[in-house]
Amino acid sequence: MTNTTQPGRAARRSARPGRRALILASAALITVAGTSIPAAAFAADGDLSTNGGAQRNSGDKTADLRASIVDGPAKNVILLIGDGMGDSEITIARNYAYGAAGELPGIDALPLTGQYTTYSLYKDGENKGKPDYVPDSAATGSAWATGTKTYDNAISVDIDGTPQQTLIEIAKANGLKTGNVSTAEIQDATPAVQAAHVAARSCYGPDSATCGADALEAGGLGSISEQILDTRADLTLGGGSASFTQTAKAGQWSGETLFAQAEDRGYQLVGDAAGLASLTAADQSEPVLGTFTPGNFPTRFAATTATVGGADEAPVTCQPNPDRLDTGLSLASLTNKAIDLLDTGDDKGFFLQVEGASIDKQDHAANTCGQIGETIDLDEAVQAALEFARADGNTMVIVTADHAHTSQIVDSTPPATLSTALTTADGTTMKVAYGTAAAGGSQQHTGSQLRIAGYGPGAAQVVGLTDQSDNFFTIANALQLDRNTAALSSGATATVSAGTVEPGASVTVTGFGFNGDRQLDATEAADSAAATALGSKDVITGGAAYELTAPEELGTQTVTLTGRQSGKTVQVQYTVAEAGTPTSTPSPSASAPAGVGTGDGSGSGTSSGGSGASALGATGAIVAPIAALSALLLAAGALLVLQRRRRHA
Repeated sequence: MTNTTQPGRAARRSARPGRRALILASAALITVAGTSIPAAAFAADGDLSTNGGAQRNSGDKTADLRASIVDGPAKNVILLIGDGMGDSEITIARNYAYGAAGELPGIDALPLTGQYTTYSLYKDGENKGKPDYVPDSAATGSAWATGTKTYDNAISVDIDGTPQQTLIEIAKANGLKTGNVSTAEIQDATPAVQAAHVAARSCYGPDSATCGADALEAGGLGSISEQILDTRADLTLGGGSASFTQTAKAGQWSGETLFAQAEDRGYQLVGDAAGLASLTAADQSEPVLGTFTPGNFPTRFAATTATVGGADEAPVTCQPNPDRLDTGLSLASLTNKAIDLLDTGDDKGFFLQVEGASIDKQDHAANTCGQIGETIDLDEAVQAALEFARADGNTMVIVTADHAHTSQIVDSTPPATLSTALTTADGTTMKVAYGTAAAGGSQQHTGSQLRIAGYGPGAAQVVGLTDQSDNFFTIANALQLDRNTAALSSGATATVSAGTVEPGASVTVTGFGFNGDRQLDATEAADSAAATALGSKDVITGGAAYELTAPEELGTQTVTLTGRQSGKTVQVQYTVAEAGTPTSTPSPSASAPAGVGTGDGSGSGTSSGGSGASALGATGAIVAPIAALSALLLAAGALLVLQRRRRHA
């Protein structure tokens, strides 16, 4: 595999000198599996039948292993998931592509390995809260995304349906850049667990009948696609464009397609390799939404579906799939592009999740070549991540799976179940069987523990036997994330552009410091009159601005900003006076610790702040004075973004 490092990365390296030396030392463990070594180099050159002919160890590993254990924190974390990639699936792909004595140059190269348990939980009945030994991708993904085990079908809610904060949400609140990449529909379970909270994983879009209470029109958070837009990761890449062509049925963008909504909200929309290649930035002002297929990506290899007695037939070799996407949209290419866009050289770093989705999907279909090709695709993405991590020195890479699956290497053709035979890199025949469903049915997940492997600062946490939910804490701790995201909005404040204005004048209300929130909601009320909703705004770098028109009625107007996730509220006031009355620009009062601009510019006002008990809803109170210059700068930045969008107040 050729060197695919993106231009400009070297200039952005910021590794700490001492740790860089340790990282370089640990890189020796994976040099033999470097990304540029061809497949043939991994086949055993000697006679496997001789004493030591199949030995993988060469010399004493003690020093190399010590060097591979690097203390955290990590600046960046890249989590790579092979959906359905159990030990059997890894072995099948290795045998086929590199031979029994070979190595997958990415997956097998990570120096620190362990195993983890994957069971889910029963949601109700007499077994509520007890282990369900064979999980699905929704429950398993929710475990590593939130640290909370849940029931099959649930997307980042607990067994009682309470939303649980995800790594992408927490990392974003802490100021890190975030990315979510998959070869599946991005509404599929594994990418969805980082961006949504629904009771049923099939709640893809506004048209999904399974959304139930989660639908916007029912007062919920919305479908997975709608929540992806709300979560606003800096970069989201995968399939699933079909769901974004659906029309919102409620809320601020009711009647618009989700693609139109995304464009209104400042997203950069891309749908092909050329569009992806042309991107030079992905951030909160202009996040990237790349959907390259209506559904899942086509596989690398054409299908070779197993049949009853199939392993007795002539062994096959896997053939390229003519429908495979442009190489610029391979999982390795998406991973490299994501890293390049997220690695901006700032102090905060990034969190990136990458999924090879169709190992699982082709295992369900008893398609051996399909699952092999998808495992190889993931391995190439792992190589790309390791290449970056070795050069960067401050990046932790974790490679694992969500659940085990059906496929097994067997000695002889099973008489009653599906099987197929392949010619491997060794030139011999490998028989693979599928025994958990009949022909035409969906092969089942299995409940065995899985390999987890790591590299870089903090990766020693994967060693030994852990649980899938430990992955959440390993990553959150390595990145030193403050999980009390409501507290990150506790110092939020707001300003108004003028304390006294004439009827019909423009007024700008700016909130900032809402770092623990992704959206603000606002209302406006005249004296004791009922409040009027002003709609929601996406929080960008902690702030958002509302452009208002002063009413014709004279008197005091109170604008209330509320952080949707933290519950933090702040208020500002302005006065509408007759034409000819001198206008005033409010300035903070040094003697008023809770002051915000009011109609008379005195700096007095009210606000409230969340308790922090739940990141998805709580209320409370506090307000702090703010610097006028900071508010004006934030307002100016918000206005530049708003110029690109249609107004939805």
